[in-house]
Amino acid sequence: MQQCPLEGEQAVKAYPVRETNGAIWLWFGDELHREAGPFVLPEEMTSPEFSGFICTAFWRVNYRYALDNVMDPMHGAYLHAVSHSMAEGEKTAKMRIRKTEHGFFFEKVGQLGINFDWTEFGDTGNHWMRLAIPYRKNAGPGGQFWICGWVTPVIEDVCQVYFWRIRKIEGWQRDAWRFIYRNRLEGRHWDVLEQDRMILETMAPDARAHEFLYQHDTGMARLRRAMEDQAKAQVAALEQARLASAAE
Repeated sequence: MQQCPLEGEQAVKAYPVRETNGAIWLWFGDELHREAGPFVLPEEMTSPEFSGFICTAFWRVNYRYALDNVMDPMHGAYLHAVSHSMAEGEKTAKMRIRKTEHGFFFEKVGQLGINFDWTEFGDTGNHWMRLAIPYRKNAGPGGQFWICGWVTPVIEDVCQVYFWRIRKIEGWQRDAWRFIYRNRLEGRHWDVLEQDRMILETMAPDARAHEFLYQHDTGMARLRRAMEDQAKAQVAALEQARLASAAE
């Protein structure tokens, strides 16, 4: 039909997207940020020296609990004590926060490469968390095991978690490890992930209102504060823009 009024109109709302590492990344934005902002992933997700697998699952829990879980390195020595990769190390530790250009490390003092000994939070246009755990020699070549994670809210009490399991490995060793992972290791990693899911899904919805935080929770408290500050700033900026628009 000539001169159709639908010509050039956008029938559905579209979002900027980027596809990489086996996932689709989508920019929601808001009234003040319709165009996509910067998008930088951790080195382990972009360097050809690394190889990994995506693991994703729905958890019936508020997304903030999933973030709290990853920001607690001490839980590895307890919840995952029978894991093939987190069975060793001290069950007590002094913790410290170390700032980075894009976030911070929360780490054990005096213990590195023994268990789940540190977590890093980064904000590079997307919120990510990174950690590394040791691997036994019978798990194949590649050194320590990197995990880069994201959490996406779905509804108030459901979230989707994304964990890339990665090793620094190239050549024929990469092929050997990828075979071992699919053949032997992937099931064990799902067992570990299920331990996290079961614990979080059985927590009371108002668990935060009854918690007693201590030194091992400093990183978790720092992350909560950073996200709350960001949310308040975004809400304030939107409100200011709406008032300015109404005044005009």
